[in-house]
Amino acid sequence: MNAVFETQAPISNETSSSADSARPVYLKVDGIVKQYGDFTALKAVSLEVYRSEFICFLGPSGCGKTTLLRAIAGLDIQTTGRIFQDGVDISALPPSERDFGIVFQSYALFPNLTVRRNVAFGLENRKLPRAEINRRVAELLETVGLSDHGNKYPSQISGGQQQRVALARALATSPGLLLLDEPLSALDAKVRLRLRHEIKELQRRLGVTTILVTHDQEEALAMADRVVVMNQGGIAQVGTPQQIYSAPTSAFVADFIGSMNFMEGTRLDRQRVQLGALELSCDNDGLTADGPVTVAIRPEDVMVQGAESGGVNTFQAEIRDLEFLGSFFHAKLSEPSLGRNVLRANFSANLVRRMNLQKGQRLTVALPQEHLRVYARQV
Repeated sequence: MNAVFETQAPISNETSSSADSARPVYLKVDGIVKQYGDFTALKAVSLEVYRSEFICFLGPSGCGKTTLLRAIAGLDIQTTGRIFQDGVDISALPPSERDFGIVFQSYALFPNLTVRRNVAFGLENRKLPRAEINRRVAELLETVGLSDHGNKYPSQISGGQQQRVALARALATSPGLLLLDEPLSALDAKVRLRLRHEIKELQRRLGVTTILVTHDQEEALAMADRVVVMNQGGIAQVGTPQQIYSAPTSAFVADFIGSMNFMEGTRLDRQRVQLGALELSCDNDGLTADGPVTVAIRPEDVMVQGAESGGVNTFQAEIRDLEFLGSFFHAKLSEPSLGRNVLRANFSANLVRRMNLQKGQRLTVALPQEHLRVYARQV
């Protein structure tokens, strides 16, 4: 009789390469280098952004994501390299001659102007007819749900509403590119959650090519068509949120996105690794030499087996700790055969109740080979 496992449904990892190849490139960054004296903030960064795409620059502080955004905007010209927007080389153009709207973390609204005048600012600078300005402003305020707040001043509305005003102002001139520099980081959690959904829906409706800079991985995964993970001035990985999460190409990306078990092991051959006293089946074709490796698996991918054992990558382990976190329990599993490694697992509340799992209990777990990632280990 086959053993039954309990786990979350696997995340789809369908690639979009065929679809992307048919999409026109709207923004091309070619070998961008940015130096500040002896410090190199961007190291030959190259990237293509497709028309109408929502893309996120994600990474820790100091990784270069804001520097790259500012180079695209012309606010901080690159040292070397070129930038093309809609086929036009904009590498040396000042910001005023580039086609973009930008929203900053601080909103940067004019406190002495009403909401309506803030939104109209860029249109007035272009000296458009008053009737056209009024029509466009009314349209934008309705779009962002602020039609009744046009005569108020920024100090009279909430932070979330101020960010909507900043977004409407950025969109007023119908730019081809929308740049968002951590626009939600100053807001509280509930407002941030609501606004990120609204921004994504608005972007889809308008079809404007959008780049969002954020250090919030949840924000990037929820909003982006593709995520650009950056580290130390370069691009670590580019892919859909599903690809980045389920198939990280480096230990850095695996660690930065979500939660991950990292365990010390040894590569035996292309299909096997040693983890303590355990021999596990997995695909590690990307590595070329046997020796020390880091074996990684996400806590939600650790599977609980029924009473039977002996399947692929199955072993007995003891629940050393069990922490209740609402919809799931976070468990720490230990076993002498794992060596010094401790395995963290997320079990659904239903599974814990059904199996009556408790601290100190032994159970059979499995590490599905399709969910195991193997990285070279620095020794």
